[in-house]
Amino acid sequence: MPNSAERSLSTAERDLEVVSNHIREGRFQRSLALLTAVTSIISGLEVAYEHYRGSYSRRVMYTPVILSGLLAIACVAGFFSRRAARTVLRLISLVTLGDACVGFYFHVRGIHRKPGGWRLPMTNMIMGPPVFAPLLFGTSAYLGLVASYLQREESGEGTEDSGGGSFFQRLLPDKESRELLSEEQDMREGKFQRQVAIVTGISALLSGFEAYYSHYKNNFRYWVQWTPVALAPVLAGVSFASIKSRRLATTALPAVSILAGADAAVGFFYHGSGVLRRPGGSTRLLYNVMYGPPIFAPLLFGAAGMLGVLASLLRRRQA
Repeated sequence: MPNSAERSLSTAERDLEVVSNHIREGRFQRSLALLTAVTSIISGLEVAYEHYRGSYSRRVMYTPVILSGLLAIACVAGFFSRRAARTVLRLISLVTLGDACVGFYFHVRGIHRKPGGWRLPMTNMIMGPPVFAPLLFGTSAYLGLVASYLQREESGEGTEDSGGGSFFQRLLPDKESRELLSEEQDMREGKFQRQVAIVTGISALLSGFEAYYSHYKNNFRYWVQWTPVALAPVLAGVSFASIKSRRLATTALPAVSILAGADAAVGFFYHGSGVLRRPGGSTRLLYNVMYGPPIFAPLLFGAAGMLGVLASLLRRRQA
């Protein structure tokens, strides 16, 4: 008879297989909603203290902080209610994506307004607002939008009814409406591997660039600061190659993505240690978090790795 360790291993393997099947079939709406809530809170905290450093000089700087909280609430509502997932979560996700684009514009303009503007790109990107940070903030919104189209874990075989199409879809011409409906159907069936691979590649490049000029500020004092810079283009390259190759999407992509996630955990540890090593340590924790190394920034790189793992488990649309 199998011992308890063997039974536990067998149970864990079955649970992993169930999770993998749910992802392949697009039946993980509730799980992704909860995951999105966590990423939204983390990115919202990151934005909150970065904008605090800028003294919230413009009212628009409050919008991502507010929206990150609203997105987290919408995700929790989507976890409990299919209707909330398809309506409130989808709407808040779209608004948050729009806000991320607006934030990108303001960050670009902020660099342009510094002495020398874009004629001194590296200097002003290092000293000015983090140019790609708003787009990385949009990662949570993208996950929320994806979750709003998925099936529930408890749904049976096959796909759920789409509900007759969205209001926006009914405004489109017939051809575009059919294409949009087809895209939505593919998402409900978990057939959007290529789309997530593209987003993973873009997220990896943006995260790597953010890590580069953030670590450049202290002249790459520790060798480990080069690891996200080196891994980011590798993850991006594998992600983009996975658009064409199913084999890469199921082999190299998850391997590199897990490595990126592990590197993000190491970075989070180092950033946390850097905060505690500042004068006052844990007794002045809030102050040191505000003015120390950005403690949640490595987790944004980990989000790219998470997207890569998700992409590797999905199916792809038939050509």
